[in-house]
Amino acid sequence: MKQIFRNFALALALTGVLAVLAVSARAGDDVPRGPVEEAYAITIKTLAAKGKAPPPPWRPPHRDKLMSQSLAALFARDDLYQDESGDMGQIGADPFLNGQDGEIKKLSLDTIPVAAGKATVIASFRSFGKPVAVQFRMIRENGGWRIDDIVNSFEGKDYSVREVLSQPYDCGSFMGKPCKR
Repeated sequence: MKQIFRNFALALALTGVLAVLAVSARAGDDVPRGPVEEAYAITIKTLAAKGKAPPPPWRPPHRDKLMSQSLAALFARDDLYQDESGDMGQIGADPFLNGQDGEIKKLSLDTIPVAAGKATVIASFRSFGKPVAVQFRMIRENGGWRIDDIVNSFEGKDYSVREVLSQPYDCGSFMGKPCKR
């Protein structure tokens, strides 16, 4: 009887540990700013890397955790195009930096609720001494908040990264037209 009780207590303890680990793994997506904070932590590590840099937030293993399924699929399609064609994809700059190169100093995040299950997070920071603002359109998906679009600005005009990634490609297996590489 004591052995059964010990086994039950052990099973209960392990279940509790696993539950805590599962909650901890998802703790960042319980508020709209969580995935954006994580994306900038990744970006800062990438910028600081000496030698081989870790992958940016829009690449595996990060993108499926941080982004909505549809935005992650668009970034994956862009990666596939680059692999198949050898050319640059639709995005010519780091969408988290709003530029090809940059730094992140004095990062602040502001959340604006939009509707049930939707919000906008504005990341403001300084890059090479200049102010930068990047908007993240957030949605609730699969029990957590995810980045559903990134809005950058170029020459005073806003543009949606989702819209840019949605444009057709000249070739690619997903376009039904193989690339000549």
